[in-house]
Amino acid sequence: MKRHYLRLVRRAMRGLRHPRLRHREWWKRLSAPLRQRHFWVPCRDSVAIGLSAGLFFSMIPIPFQMVPAAVVSGRFHGNIPLAMAACWLTNPLTQVPIMWSQFRLGQALREFLHIPIPHFFAGANLNLPGVGILNPTDFVLGFTTMAVVCALAAFPLVHLFSYLLPHYLPKLRHRRKLRHKPATAE
Repeated sequence: MKRHYLRLVRRAMRGLRHPRLRHREWWKRLSAPLRQRHFWVPCRDSVAIGLSAGLFFSMIPIPFQMVPAAVVSGRFHGNIPLAMAACWLTNPLTQVPIMWSQFRLGQALREFLHIPIPHFFAGANLNLPGVGILNPTDFVLGFTTMAVVCALAAFPLVHLFSYLLPHYLPKLRHRRKLRHKPATAE
């Protein structure tokens, strides 16, 4: 597993330094944070942040989910490959059941918490025979709730995995020796 991960990281780093792109200024600014090695080294905290960002953006129905997941993961010092891989939870086979469960969750939450339908979604009802009335409010509430719950669930799952199998996921990333400045007398 470690060998496959390292091969993936090497390919991604080569892609970021591609000869056709490396001289372009916009690409340098965009890819500079992604080329830092500490974003790619797995440790407990970076994996938890990366998985959390990936799961959050996988539940939000937007195109190119991996791009904001990688940016957010890089911004918060998370593991970028894991954030991008977690976005594949919602692939073409799983997208429809996940969206249906998000709709049902939003519908149940709206009815349980007595949340009114906003005026701009009031006329957007879709009546399907055998299913009932579909409203975009239920879907928005459902995918927002599911995204937050999945993102928060990533932290205890990764910490439990790190506790049970510390050899596969170390607690801290390999750090260079810190240089301490000598204390100055006042």
